[in-house]
Amino acid sequence: MTVACGSSHSPLLLVGLLLCVLGPSVSHAGKLLLLPMDGSHWLSMLGVIQQLQQKGHEIVVIAPEASLHIKEGSFYTLKKYPVPFKKEDVIATIVELGLSVFEEDPFLLRLIKTYKKVKRDSAMLLSGCSHLLHNAEFMASLEKSHFDALLTDPFLPCGPIVAQFLALPAVYFLNALPCGLDLEATQCPFPLSYVPKSLSVNSDRMNFPQRVKNMLIALSENFLCNVVYAPYEPLASEVLQKEVTVKDLLSSASIWLMRNDFVRDYPRPIMPNMVFIGGINCLQKKPLSQEFEAYVNASGEHGIVIFSLGSMVSEIPEKKAMEIAEALGRIPQTVLWRYTGPRPSNLAKNTILVKWLPQNDLLGHPKTRAFITHSGSHGIYEGICNGVPMVMMPLFGDQMDNAKRMETRGAGISLNVLEMTADDLENALKAVINDKSYKENIMRLSRLHKDRPIEPLDLAVFWVEYVMRHKGAPHLRPAAHDLTWYQYHSLDVIGFLLAIVLTVVFIVFKCCSYGFRKCFGKKQGVKKSHKSKTH
Repeated sequence: MTVACGSSHSPLLLVGLLLCVLGPSVSHAGKLLLLPMDGSHWLSMLGVIQQLQQKGHEIVVIAPEASLHIKEGSFYTLKKYPVPFKKEDVIATIVELGLSVFEEDPFLLRLIKTYKKVKRDSAMLLSGCSHLLHNAEFMASLEKSHFDALLTDPFLPCGPIVAQFLALPAVYFLNALPCGLDLEATQCPFPLSYVPKSLSVNSDRMNFPQRVKNMLIALSENFLCNVVYAPYEPLASEVLQKEVTVKDLLSSASIWLMRNDFVRDYPRPIMPNMVFIGGINCLQKKPLSQEFEAYVNASGEHGIVIFSLGSMVSEIPEKKAMEIAEALGRIPQTVLWRYTGPRPSNLAKNTILVKWLPQNDLLGHPKTRAFITHSGSHGIYEGICNGVPMVMMPLFGDQMDNAKRMETRGAGISLNVLEMTADDLENALKAVINDKSYKENIMRLSRLHKDRPIEPLDLAVFWVEYVMRHKGAPHLRPAAHDLTWYQYHSLDVIGFLLAIVLTVVFIVFKCCSYGFRKCFGKKQGVKKSHKSKTH
């Protein structure tokens, strides 16, 4: 086929080429509903939805009016719904959590306080979900929008309920769920012999006492989780008009985007619909602002240390803050400390307090020598990505496990924030800065983490689009979801085979017994009768 090159055909040719180039992206563009969790959970999603918007998809984010971090954005449409609590209530809850970490109460009292707080806070969040699901006008507007899929963080199962109500395929975006609910919902095998439970602080090479501890945690962890998750079952059953469990809600996901990586986590079984995107939050770096560039340049040959305990800990007790300030004043590096509490009276000249800092950008600077972190998953991956050795002060949740994993890999030192002294912090900082092994180990982890065929962000975007294109991914769903617990463990088969074996053994025994009586029973009877006659 020949193409005329005349000027009259040039506009048509240009239009044709333009349609060829733009056609696929326009034709595949869809509508995505996003129901995120607030806080760092939301911040880790921003890169994904920005990339999806750039590819032509329409993103609609729904969030409660009391949200802290979820605000209007240029690359998505935000729809807020009313809830029976205020933004101030959420802030008060976070502040209380941050302060409770530093309370030195006996174990039993701390457990009771934790139980009461979890129950109170989860009831508040449940009420927000209930108000969303019972907002008939709001839910009807979502139903009329004809979305292609729903992207949500299932830490609280409100998103999965909305997905089932709107009959949308769901993509989950998460780090992990408490009590191994993510593994239970995906029907993923979880051998307790070498896969440590959350909060166990075990490695994957456990001795006998540690395996006992692992088993005990597995048997008892559902108690606290039931406080949070059990109330969602009657709510979901009412809204969906059928009896459902939390496991039913969670197991309906098409794809699980897990912010994990085997460089940080211990090797374990995974399922086909679990996609690992660990480190997704540390890819995009920006140039430092003039303020922070000046701090870095002024540090001289010694460089800088980054210190942040996360967004949930805004201030710490004065005594502990002064201990930390004393330790920081003993090192030659400039310390950038993200802290919004009262300024410690003994703060040294080398320590600069800031209300916010570009953590990932600073960690990527060649003059950064160490990272003091609370061991949240975001911070840990940013430390790995940028190859910065860490001093870890885990506070709650999975942070203890994260710190243990980095410590066992020789990438940092973990400290008990309640028991540590200024000397402990000073020694830990000097060790990770001056002992070359820590830098070498974290750089090795960084190289392993970055050596992959596709970036985590691109992988996450691909699977969201995949679910939108194909209306789910049922071919990745294992048949285990359709089995009862006794079928899953083959107890019915074992019982059937055992019954056959016992039956055969019984028949053989009876036959042998019968044969024995036939062969030897009469002879013995004859002998006895013969003896009686002789007498």
